Amino acid sequence: MKEKIKIIVCGCCGKMGSLILQLALKKSEFDVVSVIEKKGHPDIGKEVFPGIIIKDDLEKVAEGKEVIIDFTSPVSTIDFLKIAEEKENPVVIGTTGFTKEQIDFIKETSKKIPILISPNMSFGVNYLFEIINFAAKLLKKYEVEIIETHHHNKKDAPSGTAKKISEIICNIYGKNPEKVLKYGRKGFTGEREKDEIGIHSIRIGNVVGEHTVLFGGEGEIIEISHRCFDRSAFAIGALESAKFIYRKKPGLYSIKEVINDRNK
Repeated sequence: MKEKIKIIVCGCCGKMGSLILQLALKKSEFDVVSVIEKKGHPDIGKEVFPGIIIKDDLEKVAEGKEVIIDFTSPVSTIDFLKIAEEKENPVVIGTTGFTKEQIDFIKETSKKIPILISPNMSFGVNYLFEIINFAAKLLKKYEVEIIETHHHNKKDAPSGTAKKISEIICNIYGKNPEKVLKYGRKGFTGEREKDEIGIHSIRIGNVVGEHTVLFGGEGEIIEISHRCFDRSAFAIGALESAKFIYRKKPGLYSIKEVINDRNK
């Protein structure tokens, strides 16, 4: 009998955490050993599935054999990583909005445990990254604008996906993001600078996630978009990432490697 992959879901009451939990419970290859929420959460102690009770202390349940799936907040993620490092648990991170210092901490921790981090767990979005990478090489003389739309409860802006898109384009164009990125516009801004890359964040309704990249030339615009209508796309990616990183050696992995592994 094939060994089941043990997982711990952090942020189990959130939109993503609860969906990952529901999906994992339906899949025979996973064994959900525990679910975690922040201290003081009203659902602490509640049984979400027979034998699975919401807890608030990862250190007491992690044994080093489980993949920790984390969709929480930057501060919580860093706290969980410290415990994962001590227990030697692999970690899948879907949290966004990290500071440079926090990213540096994640990179340093990945030298000791396997960590897979992605600003977007959707396979479609990660195919989008590849398409943008290809398009940017063809359209180096075109102007670029990035538009992202999310639900009104999203806390960080721009989205991690929009940041990743801008990083790809800046890398291809050979531009310094700190010098060329413009986040929205207001007032008398003057003419658009040649190297400028605009990023615009829209927060409205219950939109799951939409990302559009516009490449503008003389008399024409090329538009590349990805629209997510159901968070299950992210949940599937997160669980596939858990399968990929299970028993991997320490290192920093991306969902691109998950996709490449699936396409073999």
